[in-house]
Amino acid sequence: MIKLPEAFLAMPRWWTEGGEWLEGLPAAVDRQCAEWDLTVVGAVAHGSNAIVIPVARDGAEFVLRMSPPGTEVDEQVWALNWWAGRGMAQLYDADAEAGAMLLERLSTPLTSRPIDEAAAVLGRLMRRLAVPGPDDAPSTADLVTTWTAELEPRWEQLGRPFDVAVLREAVDVAPTETTSTLAVNGDFHSDQVLAGTREPWLTVDPLLYRGDIEFDLGRVLWTRLDEMHDIVEYFDLAVAEAALERDRARDWVIWRTVGYWLWGLSVGLTEDPVRCARLITALGR
Repeated sequence: MIKLPEAFLAMPRWWTEGGEWLEGLPAAVDRQCAEWDLTVVGAVAHGSNAIVIPVARDGAEFVLRMSPPGTEVDEQVWALNWWAGRGMAQLYDADAEAGAMLLERLSTPLTSRPIDEAAAVLGRLMRRLAVPGPDDAPSTADLVTTWTAELEPRWEQLGRPFDVAVLREAVDVAPTETTSTLAVNGDFHSDQVLAGTREPWLTVDPLLYRGDIEFDLGRVLWTRLDEMHDIVEYFDLAVAEAALERDRARDWVIWRTVGYWLWGLSVGLTEDPVRCARLITALGR
């Protein structure tokens, strides 16, 4: 049986849920390997809620990804199948009820590359994924409409943690309408991009939406903000590489960053809210 990394067992998610799933995970990996005729050939890696294990079958290399079964797995399987390897890791098999996916083997994460290179890669990938989206994908405009209504109540509940002018700007620029029908990855940043062989860089763990591809540009920035000597420069680089309209992209970053700022405060984050404040200051009017 595999041994789960201590760092994975210590992830905050497991403080309140998932204990039974964790306990049965090594045996579940054994069962999945037997069902798919896989041999474990490397050490277990992990994110915040999933493990990834290098495996092989008949001389071909893959990774086995295991995470708690549920809606998130169903959505990722749908998104991976829909993009079908375009700028995205290839999905070879899935057992959503077991939380198992057999995926293309990738290598170095984009977090290992300098921020100049990473911002350009993310911009190009954002555009690469932007093919006409499926009609039944959630609309970015609908998400914005729903989430914008929650901003002021959350701001009040948290004791008005920043200037009301910042809140008002986010509400004012909220992209509640769009004419775009393009596919959008709703979980997009350097940690979710790894080096491939079919394409230089490929995305993992996607969420499939339909609408404005600028949706996660804010996350592209705030996840690596500490490396940026000039935030606007990297914003402009990503915008140029993704061929975005600058003002629209800025509105998206402001809206998403304020939403994340409030969420981060609500769950007790301390460093990310500071990054959000810096990002708003850099791009605010």
